[in-house]
Amino acid sequence: MKALRNSHGVLPTGAASFAIRSERASDVVAREALLDASFGDNRQMRTCQRLRDGQAPAQGLAFSVVREGRLIGTVRLWHVSAGGVPALVLGPLAVDPSCRKLGIGGALVQRALAAAKARGHGAVLLLGDAPYYARFGFSALKTGELSLPGPFERDRLLGLELRAGALDGAWGMIVPTGAAAPQAKPRFAARSRKLAPRAA
Repeated sequence: MKALRNSHGVLPTGAASFAIRSERASDVVAREALLDASFGDNRQMRTCQRLRDGQAPAQGLAFSVVREGRLIGTVRLWHVSAGGVPALVLGPLAVDPSCRKLGIGGALVQRALAAAKARGHGAVLLLGDAPYYARFGFSALKTGELSLPGPFERDRLLGLELRAGALDGAWGMIVPTGAAAPQAKPRFAARSRKLAPRAA
């Protein structure tokens, strides 16, 4: 569906528009820098990261926001099992601090959810601020019996059914089920090892 491949947001007068597009391999460096700036150096230690480590995002469900040739936003969705019920986990969602309060985060979430629904997925979970995500239909109504592989705040575990009843019976641990992330090419990996400092 062409409408899901590219979308544009119009910002207030005097502000440049932005484009939401599928993530590209060339986005990786800018995406990782944005995530570091948004969540800090310890972001790899967060509980939800355990659902992403070693995994590839769900096919067609990784998006970037570009404004004036610069990557300013990112969101990805990942396959999980919610106590035996297939679902997606949304996150991390990040927007460049200089571009916040312009509706970019909301546009990214809406784009991601529309794409997930179009691909036939039934439910999306996330760990986030309930008042913010309520506008998209997320709630804790059907996540009370679910848990994560690490510490988390119960009221921040939210779910959204893209298909009625998709989270019925969801109970137990949320675990990753997606495809493994592609490994670095041997030649590149060998070069990285050569350049890496040796332990004393």
